[in-house]
Amino acid sequence: MATIIKEILIDARPDDVWDAVRDFGQVHKRLVPGFVTECHLDGDARVVTFFNGLKAREPLVGKARRLAYAAVGGRATHYNASVQVFTKGKNRTRFVWTIDLLPNELAAPIGAMAEQGASIIKRTLESAVANTAG
Repeated sequence: MATIIKEILIDARPDDVWDAVRDFGQVHKRLVPGFVTECHLDGDARVVTFFNGLKAREPLVGKARRLAYAAVGGRATHYNASVQVFTKGKNRTRFVWTIDLLPNELAAPIGAMAEQGASIIKRTLESAVANTAG
């Protein structure tokens, strides 16, 4: 099983980062605008559309400053992911996104998407801080 881990430091308060992460149905607005172009809730799952047209149904698995979800359908025979938020100081957050998937051949394209997504998450959350400070 392939595992992809993206870890970024975000210059934003951990409580503010967690508030955005746990807003499960607003991922396209609060975390990765442009990367996820559409999102709607369907029961305990969200249905997301990515910039490249891929769609995924992501049931919420659990959250406790750790949000875990799966993706159902698509090319992966197994996909589960989690996002964790850790305090790195008063105004700094360690954000860890872990993805486990099969088949292993999807690691490169999904890893590239995760790299792009992590960059957008950092930019979005730091921009939100700048907008509230300014």
